Amino acid sequence: MPTALLADSAWTDATIKLGNSFGAIAGFLGILLVVFFAAGRASGRLSRPLAIGIFLGPAVLLLIVGLVAPLVRTVYLSFYNDDSTRFLGGKNYGWALTTDSIHTVLLNTLLWLVIAPLAATGLGLVLALLVERMRRQALYKSLIFMPMAVSLVGASIIWKFVYEARDSSQQQIGLLSQLAISLGWEHPPNWILSQPLNNFLLMAVMVWVQTGFAMVVLSAAIKAIPDEVTEAARLDGARGLQLFWYVTVPMIRTTLVVVLTTVMITTLKAFDIVRTMTGGNFGTQVLANEMYSQSFVQFNVGRGSALAVILFLAVLPLVAYNIVQLRKERETR
Repeated sequence: MPTALLADSAWTDATIKLGNSFGAIAGFLGILLVVFFAAGRASGRLSRPLAIGIFLGPAVLLLIVGLVAPLVRTVYLSFYNDDSTRFLGGKNYGWALTTDSIHTVLLNTLLWLVIAPLAATGLGLVLALLVERMRRQALYKSLIFMPMAVSLVGASIIWKFVYEARDSSQQQIGLLSQLAISLGWEHPPNWILSQPLNNFLLMAVMVWVQTGFAMVVLSAAIKAIPDEVTEAARLDGARGLQLFWYVTVPMIRTTLVVVLTTVMITTLKAFDIVRTMTGGNFGTQVLANEMYSQSFVQFNVGRGSALAVILFLAVLPLVAYNIVQLRKERETR
């Protein structure tokens, strides 16, 4: 087929899709106008229930379609075999809890869950304290927060170049390898292939991205500490680490916990970093990536669904705890 005909066909197809998109948007807006017009004309006892239904209805519908229905379907599929044709009961969960390879996945996930959030929150707290004593705080905070604007895939590609390793006789393009050679390490290893070091190197990407978030939130909490409390502690002789440990930390404890649990939730769902940098190979597999691999690479929907349910159950307590802490903080205010 000539190139001109291919171009015309592609242009026609794009035009049709664009027209369909605009048509769908226009139809949706038209339905909203009709519904709001009907709500505005309603009166008497029906006005309040109708208004509540109009404003809550779309949100509830999206919640059911986008969250509840997929959750129920995932739980349902977790009890079936790879192609969902035979009921297996709890065998998929038994496989997940008794297989050695999945034990390694769960151990890696646990390491991520403990190390990355603690490192990101701790580093964010230190940076928040340091930046508070510097001029042009907004500039430094913006620079530290900037990695949050980068997607996890983009951050993974950046750090993949940092960890790039070549033979010592060749010119290095990886910053870490070049730094190691400059310090006298003649033959630095291939960082991504080195176990278990590679797991911690991948965690460093998550820490790099999340530290800015932790710093900004904790910095705001530190600024909210009343000056009277700090001055009273100093009059009582508190200095340096004592002031930090016995005054600052207790005053921002709720915010500290919320930040830590938020980063833990993000870390527990870590998929992009592992998928982009190693694909789960070389001993770096985590639960979210294993779930994807089982479902869409090995096409075992049952096992993938079981892992998804396990991941959901692991995230659920953290979300609940986070909500409780936020409510306590609001009540305190």
